[in-house]
Amino acid sequence: MKKIVTFGEIMLRLAPEGYYRFVQADTLGATFGGGEANVAVSLANYGMDAAFVTKLPTHDIGQAAVNSLRRFGVDTSMITRGGDRVGIYFLEKGASQRPSKVIYDRAGSSIATATAADFNWDAIFEGVDWFHFTGITPALGDNVAAICVEALKAAKARGITVSCDLNYRKKLWSKQKAGEVMGELCKYVDVCIANEEDASDVFGISAANTDVTKGEVNHDGYKDVARQLADRFGFKYVAITLRSSISANDNDWAAMLYDGKDYYFSKQYRMHIVDRVGGGDSFGAGLIYSLLSGYDAQSTIEFAVAASCLKHSIEGDFNMVSVDEVQKLAGGDGSGRVQR
Repeated sequence: MKKIVTFGEIMLRLAPEGYYRFVQADTLGATFGGGEANVAVSLANYGMDAAFVTKLPTHDIGQAAVNSLRRFGVDTSMITRGGDRVGIYFLEKGASQRPSKVIYDRAGSSIATATAADFNWDAIFEGVDWFHFTGITPALGDNVAAICVEALKAAKARGITVSCDLNYRKKLWSKQKAGEVMGELCKYVDVCIANEEDASDVFGISAANTDVTKGEVNHDGYKDVARQLADRFGFKYVAITLRSSISANDNDWAAMLYDGKDYYFSKQYRMHIVDRVGGGDSFGAGLIYSLLSGYDAQSTIEFAVAASCLKHSIEGDFNMVSVDEVQKLAGGDGSGRVQR
């Protein structure tokens, strides 16, 4: 069985019920989630050996975060315990033309204050085939970016395939800082994952005739974006998700995969969204699963997009679907009819 390690922050997610606004809510529902943790859960649900690495406090909320991963079969044995707090994010789900809103309360979290001494990468990477991180993790601080460098060097020394979702977050760092840091980290990356905005925000590489705020995404323009990314960093694969936002509730969803020679576009789905948080992470997990399972390029991008499409129908950060469910949708069964 292939083994994957992901590294990042898992946070406590606090959200009003349904479509209530923050100022309306009397109660907030509590769950857990975070980019790399979401990927690990998806891969564990697909039957893969997935481990998540982070630092969490020893108190009960830290343990609850660990338990949220264990229930899905994620290996939590390499999580470092210590520090004072679990990062929090507040989510207000958007509807119609009102966008969703995220407020972070994560400064000083255990992982954000971690040091290189907290992680023994030689032990963590024993028997590992794949390492995944996102641009959110190094954005937590220069100390965490330095930990990422150590992890990447250790992974490459062992011949481990490395994937990175650029995941630019303007609330965490500037475009200039992101470009500088990610430019160094991407030298170690084999598989780059981005959405329709990330390449522009982080590296200044934009697709022609595209305006995401107007829902105008020129798919062919992203061929040039993928090629420029691959030429600059030597990526083996570049995957770009293509989201056309009709409203907060309705999106068109597709993606493209570039393997250094050819471009592969998935079918496009018209999604009515239940919860879009974690949608990109579910795409990344689908991509990793497909590539590790030996799928051809077209089947890989179809599986990844179908997996992410299903995630948009599920409350919470985690994508709780099976390989069979994803394959059925990728194969064309998207009617949503009751299965008896």
